[in-house]
Amino acid sequence: MNKSLEEVNASVNTNEKKGWRRFLAFLGPAYMISVGYMDPGNWATDIAGGSKFGYSLLWVLLMSNVIALLLQSHCVRLGIVTGKDLAQASRDSYPKSINLFLYLLAEIAIAACDLAEVIGMAIGINLLFPQINLIWAVLITVFDSFILLFLLNKGIRKLEAFIISLIALIGISFFIQLLIAKPNVIEVVKGFAPSIQNNEALYIAIGIIGATVMPHNLYLHSSLVQTRKFNRNKQEIKRAIKFNIIDSSIALNLALFVNMAILIVAASTFFKSGNYEVAAIQQAHQLLQPILGSSLAPLLFAFALIAAGQSSTITGTLAGQVVMEGYLNLRLQPWVRRIITRLIAIIPALLVVLYTGENGIERLLILSQVILSLQLGFAIIPLIHFVSDKSKMGEFTIPAWQKILSWVAAGVIIALNMNLVYAQLKEMLFFYNPLIIGFTLIPLCLFCFIILLYITIAPFVSKQHKYKERSIHQKNQTIVFDDKKVIERIAVCVDFSNSDLKAINRAHTIAGKSATYLIIHVLESANAFVLGEHANDLEREEDVVRLNNYKQQLQNLGLSVEIVLGFGNPKQAIPKLVQEYNCEMLVMGTHGHKTLKDILLGTTIEGVRHELNVPLMLV
Repeated sequence: MNKSLEEVNASVNTNEKKGWRRFLAFLGPAYMISVGYMDPGNWATDIAGGSKFGYSLLWVLLMSNVIALLLQSHCVRLGIVTGKDLAQASRDSYPKSINLFLYLLAEIAIAACDLAEVIGMAIGINLLFPQINLIWAVLITVFDSFILLFLLNKGIRKLEAFIISLIALIGISFFIQLLIAKPNVIEVVKGFAPSIQNNEALYIAIGIIGATVMPHNLYLHSSLVQTRKFNRNKQEIKRAIKFNIIDSSIALNLALFVNMAILIVAASTFFKSGNYEVAAIQQAHQLLQPILGSSLAPLLFAFALIAAGQSSTITGTLAGQVVMEGYLNLRLQPWVRRIITRLIAIIPALLVVLYTGENGIERLLILSQVILSLQLGFAIIPLIHFVSDKSKMGEFTIPAWQKILSWVAAGVIIALNMNLVYAQLKEMLFFYNPLIIGFTLIPLCLFCFIILLYITIAPFVSKQHKYKERSIHQKNQTIVFDDKKVIERIAVCVDFSNSDLKAINRAHTIAGKSATYLIIHVLESANAFVLGEHANDLEREEDVVRLNNYKQQLQNLGLSVEIVLGFGNPKQAIPKLVQEYNCEMLVMGTHGHKTLKDILLGTTIEGVRHELNVPLMLV
């Protein structure tokens, strides 16, 4: 099986560090996870809880954080011990049909989460720059794709540093707002005593829990811990688990501080002033200045909201890559993945803004959290099964007390989230056509519940099929050497750069003097794209002269040489010429550019290798 996030897997070498520097080398993955616990979806529930019920729901945030820490520690253990992320472990353990369903649910959850980030960032941009309406603010969020592309190219540590800086901005913003709000410390402490005032408080508490534990975080964390390279022995594995759990504790407690700060600011301002119905993010922003008497508070609020949306959307993209590669073994370029996911989120956001305005945006934000709630159990239950299984974890299985707490936490989360989904369906039946809801959403929810029961019960009752290893590839073939086979015709792609000499030399090393060499160059001028082989310009004349020069030199060295000039798109022309001239191998030099130039100029090699039916060697 391919390594999870292969381009950054084991890219941070911790073996070279000593003492506290080695501990610091392990820090980072959990901070990228923690942003999912303070994304714009959390803001809506925290603001609603603080404005309606003051500090009384602080204990719900604390309980949610404890559950989150327990589950994220399982992800750490799974990734470090098995070398697989949660999606890969699920692929090995469940039938293909179940895995396909789990994959689709995970993709829907990631798209729903990204929808919340789009809305949050758009609202933040609109609040900071009122002249930019929500429609344009939503469209602006497309361009964060290039930030992710740039940071991924720079390495995982640069990406972690960027995320941590955004978290710091969020934390500092709300710390200052807390100082401005001056909450009553005694009442804040009382808020940690468990209590539910009424059914509405229960509903908001369910929403807080549902918005806190994000399913994509479980997939992503089990992958990110594998970015650290260390010696694979018992002592070092234990050390890696320990350091990553400490990392998780610090990061998730910072996320807890942010969520508590949002709720406390809402309680200190709106609840105390009698504004009990503040639930919309825009409404909260508008009331901060007149109530607190400070123009700094709403400004910091908008900055923090943009930072929360930006950081969450980056980690959501990586989670999407983990899910797709883990379940399907299908890999897309990160920027392609980012654009697709973002467009899926932008389209419904734009439609809602166009037809319902800002009020519809808030309802869409709540809907995204409901979708996340529905998917959560499908990630938690397999995770608990995996880290409890000795055939996977060996001596690193979780202890009995963690198993008990994990199943209790899973039961609580699933029960509360099912209650939330039930309440939403009940509301939809009242406001929308009952027949449509009855024949679409309700059967879908029942089907999801059946699958949830299956993945919960099947590992207990079907021991003989439990965790059957599934290979992505076919069985190993018997190796037989064909000593008589020699390369008779070999193609060499040239672009009249410094890489030509290396490519021709490598081809000669492989094929020797007995082969026929086909020297290929593709003319990419505007005329060549339009007129093809009928193009006749100065560039063509110069290219023919250069090709003949290569031919003459190689013939003087005793080689049999043919030259051919292609026209238009190299990705299409090169494979076609190789096949047309019956070549048995192609040698190409790399183009030497990357990142932004790859986007602007394209990557010929990627296109050629997918169309080619003979071996390709890159020099």
